[in-house]
Amino acid sequence: MRLILMGTGPFAVPAFDAIRAAGHELACVFTRPTPAVKSRKGPPPNPVRQWAESNGLKISAPESVNAPETIEHLIAFEADLLVVCDYGQILRPEALATSKLGGINLHGSLLPKYRGAAPVQRALLSGEAKTGVTVIHMTPRLDGGPILGTAETLISDDETSGDLEERLSMLGVDPTLKAIEQLRHWDTKEPIGITQNSEHVTKAPRLLKSEALIDWSKESWEVDVFVRGMQPWPIAYTFFDQKNGKQPLRLAVKKVSVLSQEHHPENKPELHDKQIEPEAGTEEKGYAPGAIVSNARLIVQTGDGLIEILCIQPAGKREMTGVEFARGYQPELGSLLS
Repeated sequence: MRLILMGTGPFAVPAFDAIRAAGHELACVFTRPTPAVKSRKGPPPNPVRQWAESNGLKISAPESVNAPETIEHLIAFEADLLVVCDYGQILRPEALATSKLGGINLHGSLLPKYRGAAPVQRALLSGEAKTGVTVIHMTPRLDGGPILGTAETLISDDETSGDLEERLSMLGVDPTLKAIEQLRHWDTKEPIGITQNSEHVTKAPRLLKSEALIDWSKESWEVDVFVRGMQPWPIAYTFFDQKNGKQPLRLAVKKVSVLSQEHHPENKPELHDKQIEPEAGTEEKGYAPGAIVSNARLIVQTGDGLIEILCIQPAGKREMTGVEFARGYQPELGSLLS
């Protein structure tokens, strides 16, 4: 098959590398253009560009994949199929029509659930017990095309969004290769794939920094999945009200552990087996959510129990353990704000 690959982020790299290793002819790799930034950190990484350069592949990075000049460029490649994953641009019908067989897309959820830009994060934040990947034959409807293949996996009770996305990127390799083979034998006269059930559609919009504030009135399991779901970006945070006249201190919360909770969601029964005995004197005693109930560890009252903050980073400071924070900031004199 003569293919054009379209991707930008790390989720696409394992599937693209497997396609290259399978011997398909790669006419070009389309990726997002490098943005102009004035930061000393430079532009954000582009894993697909780095992969393509390391393999000596032709690269194109148009501002718009749907611009007339880009459409002409795509037509000139005379590709059999477009393979799209983690690209960052939505292909219009004119772009999809530039190859003989249209395009396929590897998506990080079990469609039709979690259509959109943040399927991995939204699945974890929703407390899903399982998720997976789906390969679709692309249509103009975002993530709405017929399903060519899926693979599913359980979500571990200690995975972050970053951990899960890395696993799903590997899980997507086999369905992607099989979908390409399926299309290689497609005569285009009969419909292909399984139509998605529109009644089961859920959305997965891109995460915003404004969403990352922890609500301590939530149940402990919800706080736990929230912290993990916000990793590696935008990072869950809270404010430490120091009760001493100082401004509340912003704290990035990077790892927590559920110590106790009164209620457990039906789709997370493993939490029953994960309980840890809190230290003496930290039993719930009518504390308000966000109250810090320990002198030696950073143990916080939630809406239904206790949770310990294991890793934290105060604004302008280094990352530290909850114990280190408790030692230096006298947290029993304050509380955490939602």
